[in-house]
Amino acid sequence: MNISLIHLLSIATVAWFTAAPALADGGRAMPPTVPPAYVQECGSCHAAYPPGMLPARSWQRVMNGLDRHYGSDASLDAPTARQLGDWLQQHAGTWKRVAEEPPQDRLTRSAWFERKHRKVEPAVWQLPSVQSAANCAACHTGTGQGRYDDHGLRMPAGLSLRQRRAWFD
Repeated sequence: MNISLIHLLSIATVAWFTAAPALADGGRAMPPTVPPAYVQECGSCHAAYPPGMLPARSWQRVMNGLDRHYGSDASLDAPTARQLGDWLQQHAGTWKRVAEEPPQDRLTRSAWFERKHRKVEPAVWQLPSVQSAANCAACHTGTGQGRYDDHGLRMPAGLSLRQRRAWFD
């Protein structure tokens, strides 16, 4: 059997794109292997954000301050904290737009988050169906899988007629 170079390159290209879905979206997608403790511990109060959404130094501060985690005590036992901290460091964001450390290490205060949500009125974050900018699942249907693209959006309940019209702008 004689396989041409073009055929081999085609196979290699397809294999690379199908084997590397976590690299899609600039590293913001959820890594292929997620520690169960991350989903259990972090995902019990909010979305278990893909680690690529914050830079390593932000994750380090978040993990070092779990006893005062944005007004809550989210302390973990030392082995679990070490495991999750190491995993977050390994998969932290390095792409250009996430390299800056957001104020208070809040993902929702990062420049890229604010830019992507600049048309969302402050009143929308207060809707009972949304509750806060940190509730990604209110609009992003792929939150549980670490997908936040525009293709999986849904309108949250309670938008005014004007806000529903603006949704499509």
